[in-house]
Amino acid sequence: MIGLLSVIEPTTVDEALSDDGWILAMQEKLNQFQRNDVWNLVPKPQQKNIIGTKWVFKNKLNEQGEVVRNKAKLVAQGYSQQEGIDYTETFAPVARLEAVNHGIILYQMDVKCAFLNGVISEEVFVKQPPSFEDPKYPHHVYKLKKSLYGLKQAPRAWYDRLSNFLIKNNFKRGQVVTTLFRRTLEKDIFVVQIYVDDIIFGSTNASLSKEFSKLMQDEFEMSMMGELKFFIGIQVNQSKDEVYVHQTKYTKELLKKFKLEDCKVMNTPMHPTCTLSKEDAGSKVDH
Repeated sequence: MIGLLSVIEPTTVDEALSDDGWILAMQEKLNQFQRNDVWNLVPKPQQKNIIGTKWVFKNKLNEQGEVVRNKAKLVAQGYSQQEGIDYTETFAPVARLEAVNHGIILYQMDVKCAFLNGVISEEVFVKQPPSFEDPKYPHHVYKLKKSLYGLKQAPRAWYDRLSNFLIKNNFKRGQVVTTLFRRTLEKDIFVVQIYVDDIIFGSTNASLSKEFSKLMQDEFEMSMMGELKFFIGIQVNQSKDEVYVHQTKYTKELLKKFKLEDCKVMNTPMHPTCTLSKEDAGSKVDH
């Protein structure tokens, strides 16, 4: 049963509650809320917008499509938020892939419950998690101190917390790509790129990468994932001289989705009148 659920994701809370593994995943998520001091249980206030909550279940995969971790996530139903009341400003901390290009080995970290680290300034109330209501106070609601997945201001709150921490530790934020941070130490450079709860980083000095990993893990709950191999659907093969990116996994998934795994292999199509010739005297492309 456990092996089956490592591949198949439950679609309802009742399905998840039928397996001890998913119950533990949900309970661990609520334990993380307690450790991060996310909310307070309070009587339901009158004339306040109470935002619903729901459980979302997801298997996290690696570049081979193998299950790395089963994730149960409690999200707020942010579509019911009212601008100017429940939230003011929004922002999505996502990366531009061309931002990091310094010929250095990149590493990856995964932030556990990233949005729970962001402090919110608005007064926001959410319903108790389905199937985990307090038996003594079933009609109470939670008043949030920290952001929750699904809230419109959650990405902004997390980005503010993380960027302030990096700036405090002598990193400079990019002016064009605001999710790229850089730090210069004598002849060495260090770069950090944020993509929501995934962080990729690297330095011309390997010891600086180890120091950064410890710095981040002392401040946030994080998992060190080693060298960057899989990032937002793109596979990455790094060597000393080059970085090779490809989407083999994504292509195979598309072929499987449309039942074309056994289709006839064809060369890349070109217009029949197109003529290409080798240019020996040309200069190399500036990557």
